[in-house]
Amino acid sequence: MSATLDSLATGAQVGAVLPLLTAVVQRPAWSAKYKKVVAVVAAVVAGVATVAADGGWAQFQHGQLTAATFFGVLAVSQTSYDLLWKPTRLAPWLEARTTRKTPQQAE
Repeated sequence: MSATLDSLATGAQVGAVLPLLTAVVQRPAWSAKYKKVVAVVAAVVAGVATVAADGGWAQFQHGQLTAATFFGVLAVSQTSYDLLWKPTRLAPWLEARTTRKTPQQAE
């Protein structure tokens, strides 16, 4: 049980900062549906990295632990975005700041 709690705690930490990392990739002009797809894919990638970093590749033998970590990262990332990063406007600000401007927009 300790391994599950450790993995979930690590997943929660990763999930809390994941929206900021995702905001660097996303663009303000993208549709909400496309942004959600990018966020879910980022959570899956972060979940794989979390499981591998927390217990090595052998951890993937434990399906319940792996699934719990994936869902933990996804749940915390979405919750932290909705409750913290979006209301403070930090994630949308990062999206806008990391978007390259076209020559027409620069004028």
